[in-house]
Amino acid sequence: MLLWIIISTLVLLFLFTGSFILPIKAVLLNFLSLGATIGFLSWVFIGGHLQFLLGDFQVTGTIDTSSLVLIAVITFGLSMDYELFLLSRIKEQHDAGLSTTESVAMGLQKSGRIITAAALVLAVSFFAFVTSGVSVMKMMGLGIAFAVLLDATIIRALLVPALMRLFGNLNWWAPKWAKKIYRKVGLEH
Repeated sequence: MLLWIIISTLVLLFLFTGSFILPIKAVLLNFLSLGATIGFLSWVFIGGHLQFLLGDFQVTGTIDTSSLVLIAVITFGLSMDYELFLLSRIKEQHDAGLSTTESVAMGLQKSGRIITAAALVLAVSFFAFVTSGVSVMKMMGLGIAFAVLLDATIIRALLVPALMRLFGNLNWWAPKWAKKIYRKVGLEH
């Protein structure tokens, strides 16, 4: 199942950008965000930390895996939404003739506030789950809120622009055969 999600994400992002590099970067950064979220949840719910903030919860030494799957699915979807929104602004600028560095700066400028505001609204909404007396609900609320804030601030606002600037024109690379496919069936925004 996970393999199909990754493959379909890579294919759809390629059809959107015409690049092999940008889809791989997007998936890797999403997994970085998910890994940090799982680590944070482990620290809180296995280690019993932050009970002063979250209220009492039963420390069992394990994490409910079904909740982790749900958190991962929701945050992966939200992360891809933010990625697509940011990439669409960057690609729009790049297609208009700006350099990659200028495109990244303009794309972040045009979409940064919207992504951050959306993330704050979602984080506050999901953080409200922490008031529940059910540990699984606390974990879901805290996990999704943490993942959304991490993704909107560290990943989208810092790592994506930094990596795109570092890769430069390589961001838009794809083999010739793939470029032909993109020209025929690529998605225009």
